Amino acid sequence: MTRREMREQIFRLLFRIEFHPEEELPEQLVYLADDEDGVLAEDVSQKDIDYIQKKAAAAAVLADEIDGRINAVAKGWKTNRMGKVELAIIRLAVYEMEYDDDIPTGVAINEAVELAKKYGTDEAPSFVNGILAKIV
Repeated sequence: MTRREMREQIFRLLFRIEFHPEEELPEQLVYLADDEDGVLAEDVSQKDIDYIQKKAAAAAVLADEIDGRINAVAKGWKTNRMGKVELAIIRLAVYEMEYDDDIPTGVAINEAVELAKKYGTDEAPSFVNGILAKIV
């Protein structure tokens, strides 16, 4: 599994947390390796699953702190008003920028914009980019 694919799975887990209690995160992992047809992807190793689980759990634990950083720069669009897709993408990017030394800031922002293009509205990429640019 590529880093981009793993990041997408982490985003999906963070998005699901908005609708399920955090303690259900292990149960949500069952769905992370499913493709669009509901079939377990063949190229997902246990190492990939462990990496995804670790990063999603770490970002979830830090969500309140991350939201504070977002709210400090988001004018008129506090986290409680943001779309759940955009919020999950921004949370993941802020986690990578602030807490993951393996991911360069530019990569975190670029990947967040790409996720916004794929999962968000037409305005999502520029919104995500604008919030992240203010955090940097």
